[in-house]
Amino acid sequence: MLETWVVMPTCLPLVLRRCHACASERFRANGKFRINANHKLLDAWLLVLCTTCGDTAKLTVFERTNVRSVPPELLDRMHANDPSLAAELLQDPVLQRRNRIALDWDGAWRLDTGGTDLADREVIDVSVRFAARIPVRPERLIAEGFGLSRAEVKRLMKEEKVMSAVRLSGKLSGDFAFMLKR
Repeated sequence: MLETWVVMPTCLPLVLRRCHACASERFRANGKFRINANHKLLDAWLLVLCTTCGDTAKLTVFERTNVRSVPPELLDRMHANDPSLAAELLQDPVLQRRNRIALDWDGAWRLDTGGTDLADREVIDVSVRFAARIPVRPERLIAEGFGLSRAEVKRLMKEEKVMSAVRLSGKLSGDFAFMLKR
């Protein structure tokens, strides 16, 4: 029987970017937007706050964009300071590249294993699904999901008791499946 695990965000990740006021490198997004209109052109920013000094920085969502080319639903969500829109935009690779930022997901996600007891099975097939693009080491997920240490999971991988079609070293942010033999 295939078990399904889900890696889901619990809050917005921290934004890694240097603060101009205090040289800290971490900002938190609170889901607030700023929109500026200049005739028929719009600028929009996602506001982030420095975790050390509280200084505000702006992440450009779009700039000098004709008002007709912006979907009205997007503008409504920005005016309402929709936190789910902030989460969507933070994960957008174009926005990350444009603003030269990276995301720190430490402590901002959890693993939902479904709560089933897997201790008595010899072979366990697990499908891991990501609710958001959260880069996590597969060995950490396996360790957390089965209540093992990461060293124990590495030993099982070395003994080829954990097998997968994808490489389990490094970080993954896309769905994958693996099989554990005891």
